[in-house]
Amino acid sequence: MNIPSELKYTKDHEWVKIDGDIATVGITDFAQSELGDIVYVEVETLDETLDKEEVFGTVEAVKTVSDLFLPLSGEIIEFNEALEDEPEKVNSDPYGDGWMVKIKISEPSEVEELMSADDYKALIGA
Repeated sequence: MNIPSELKYTKDHEWVKIDGDIATVGITDFAQSELGDIVYVEVETLDETLDKEEVFGTVEAVKTVSDLFLPLSGEIIEFNEALEDEPEKVNSDPYGDGWMVKIKISEPSEVEELMSADDYKALIGA
């Protein structure tokens, strides 16, 4: 199970890469393996400002649809449009080409509430 130590994580199985006041968000290797083959990623919240833990989109796999929860409050400034044609990138490269959105963080203090890689490993029993 790939759990990069430089990223932050949520209990909802999302990863967060912080770069200044911009956060890149995707789902973890664990989450994509649990979902199975991903066939569609939908984000209709581009350019919207949402609160932490609000639903910002959905990910659809062959057998289920799951909501995506925003790990930090902020404005969704970019959607990974490559996922419209190649949603399977979430399966093949969840921490790279399979990223989902970038957000402009509005509450920097919330970053401290995210889980470390070790905390996330404990959550999933890795």
